[in-house]
Amino acid sequence: MTDKAIAGLKSNQARAIIEELRKGSVPADYVNFFTVGRENWLHCIKDDLENYIAEGGAKVRFIRGDYGDGKTHFMSVISHLSLSYGFAVSFVVLTREIPIHKFEAVYQSLVRQLRGDFSGIGIRSLLQEWLDKLEINPTAVTMESISKLSETLRNLPGMNINFANALIALLNNRFLPLQEEETQEERINARETLFHWFEAGKITKRELKPFAIFEVVNKSNSKLMLNSLNIFLRQIGHQGLILLFDELETVIAQAASVRNAAYENVRLLIDNTEQAEYCHIFFAIIPDVLLSEKGFKSYDALWSRVRTIGESQSQNLNYRGVLVDLHQTPLKTEELLTLGVRLRQIHQLGYRWDAANSITDEVLLAICQNQEKMGLLSEVRLYVKQVIRLLDMGEQGEDPTAELDLKKQLVASQQEMEAEKLELLQPEWDK
Repeated sequence: MTDKAIAGLKSNQARAIIEELRKGSVPADYVNFFTVGRENWLHCIKDDLENYIAEGGAKVRFIRGDYGDGKTHFMSVISHLSLSYGFAVSFVVLTREIPIHKFEAVYQSLVRQLRGDFSGIGIRSLLQEWLDKLEINPTAVTMESISKLSETLRNLPGMNINFANALIALLNNRFLPLQEEETQEERINARETLFHWFEAGKITKRELKPFAIFEVVNKSNSKLMLNSLNIFLRQIGHQGLILLFDELETVIAQAASVRNAAYENVRLLIDNTEQAEYCHIFFAIIPDVLLSEKGFKSYDALWSRVRTIGESQSQNLNYRGVLVDLHQTPLKTEELLTLGVRLRQIHQLGYRWDAANSITDEVLLAICQNQEKMGLLSEVRLYVKQVIRLLDMGEQGEDPTAELDLKKQLVASQQEMEAEKLELLQPEWDK
């Protein structure tokens, strides 16, 4: 079925996919094309989503793997699955601009990357569509119905009063007639202020006072705000909220004060989940986060909660456990070959050439064998980079099949990945 789906791609779509893969990422809309292996992990995550999280449970999982093991792709698969099961999802990549030690920045990214059963991305799109759907139904926008809906929102169990009042203010802003001497421009500006508050933008309490909102979003109330967002999502039909945090390992390269602030925020998110409902959080980490003296163990308040994760590394795999260990469950050679065939098919569509005649199954197998000889078979990203590099060479008329060339390509791909890794771990953003 996947090969047929790939065959339906247009040339420009296929080329766009290849360009994203060159940069080390998989386009979210096409994640299924590249999902091979890891069935045991995915089976248990699917089961949890359907039969635990959707029934009111909450959980935290850590996805462990070395750089190149496919953590980001695996999290993209989880995101895709969660959306298909009716959850709202936010996938945040922790970067210089979104450092985990600055929780307000993380929260902003969470709500701005929100996806679910609505058009567009972000909480603004969610709220806009909610209002649009209400407007379609004439019985939903009478004075009486708005009053009843406002009362319902205010009385939802666990709903923060500021969050509820912001929702009610949006309802009034959209559906109530202009007040005496109020202009349409003032109404639009007020709506923008409310959207800005939901997005955790910088805003003064004075600006919020007319809406009976008395707090801006900050670290101390983030638990209540995330919980209220989830309550609202469930009220309008979602199964719950799934949060995914990628590249947490960048914290290790930072100064001790920054690491401590970052680990405190991780602890905060874990603690929030322990008391939450309909919520699942995933963190992607490298082994050093559990092993290094600069990792989790350097912060007692966090290490006391995750110590069992570090201890579980030396035990048998538990597919239902908190630690999803991708490094101990690498893709098999036949699974990598399947992935290579799909890459070849997409490249062929994108560049309109006979890729299978140049990069044969034997060439794909040779790539696997070379990685295995060097102890690098588990590095999926390295394999993808090599396959695309050889496809590019073949499309340009070069012969990439000689053993020496294959070894050179492996080294060149490794150097690219090391450069990416060094760039990722640069510590400048902790200043």
